Amino acid sequence: MQKKDKNSKARKADKISKELKEEIKIIATNRKARHEYYIIETYEAGMVLRGTEVKALREGKANLKDSYARIDNEEVVLLNMHISPYEKGNRYNQDPTRPRKLLMHRSQIRRLVGRVVEKGLTLIPLRLYFKGSYAKVELALAVGKKLYDRRKAIAEREANRDLRRALKERNK
Repeated sequence: MQKKDKNSKARKADKISKELKEEIKIIATNRKARHEYYIIETYEAGMVLRGTEVKALREGKANLKDSYARIDNEEVVLLNMHISPYEKGNRYNQDPTRPRKLLMHRSQIRRLVGRVVEKGLTLIPLRLYFKGSYAKVELALAVGKKLYDRRKAIAEREANRDLRRALKERNK
């Protein structure tokens, strides 16, 4: 009985130390996405990278603007994401906007296929980050906002800002 307790304590300690090692370092965010879309659900996916792309990402040379994901043959592919060529990479550099395969569980992909095709939802990347030593993408299942929805959100934000400013001046 005591042997099991010692092993379980060791496993817990290993798990805690592993969680501390897996800190997240954000490389790029898609700030426009939350303004232009209603986010329904988010997923984490790994990325298949080639050559010097990892070194370029470590330098923070990535852009998620205008990028989106599509499902082809039960594989999720990230399109239009720009990773600038690594300066010291010479001939080993890849095309900056090449399609990149994303790694997800098959059950997650099947669920996404149903929702994207049937309901007309979109897959967009929200942020790109390193989790431990792995490059990951946070994908969002989203619905596009209409122009009047965006205007309404801007008006609410400005009204809240004016209200805070008035309260701040009043409390002086």
